[in-house]
Amino acid sequence: MKTKASVKKRFTLTGSGKLKRKHAYHSHILTKKTTKQKRNLAYSDTVSKADEKRVKEMLIM
Repeated sequence: MKTKASVKKRFTLTGSGKLKRKHAYHSHILTKKTTKQKRNLAYSDTVSKADEKRVKEMLIM
């Protein structure tokens, strides 16, 4: 089976085995969002435990 190309582009694996992701809503229509909201969207986050297994399967790990 091949790795899902879309998943490969969106997620990276950390050293401890967690999956790192970026926040949505940070690409356009930024004028109506507050500075605080935009700043918090810029930082990366980890994938939730509920979705972690599904994403790892798509990465074929």
